[in-house]
Amino acid sequence: MASSEESQPQLSTSAIQNQSTPKSEAWFEYVVRVHPHHTDYAGIVWHGTYISWMEEARIESLRSIGIEFADLVDLGYDLPVVELSVRYHKSVKLGMEVVIKTRMANTEGVRLEWDYQIQSLDGKELYVTAKVTLVTIDREKGKIMRRLPPAVKTALIKFSHSYS
Repeated sequence: MASSEESQPQLSTSAIQNQSTPKSEAWFEYVVRVHPHHTDYAGIVWHGTYISWMEEARIESLRSIGIEFADLVDLGYDLPVVELSVRYHKSVKLGMEVVIKTRMANTEGVRLEWDYQIQSLDGKELYVTAKVTLVTIDREKGKIMRRLPPAVKTALIKFSHSYS
């Protein structure tokens, strides 16, 4: 009798066999302009907006190399956030443009760690630093998977090679 993991689509995963992938030094950059709906009444970016921007940057970083998050969902996987750490260094204000920088920091088992920096376009001002940890969930069973699915491993290999 085949296990459910054996029945999943099989893709080449030789570059990620070692359960841990070191942090890439390169960052994906995603530029945003602060609009009124991003701010509080004083024109300062609301703290939750930064988290939305970080998620957008992570999704766009994958899209930039041809990996659509919707495709992972269609395969029956989800990647919910299980841990989030944000440090606010300096406020971002209405009308400013900032760059959200992201990179995959590490993968251990089914844990995927991403680093973030939100900076001025010239890189001279640091506004926010953050780390987000995701896990892979089997949507049908509603449980954390014991191993990354082959399709997710392949996507991560492609991502780490694109920005390393």
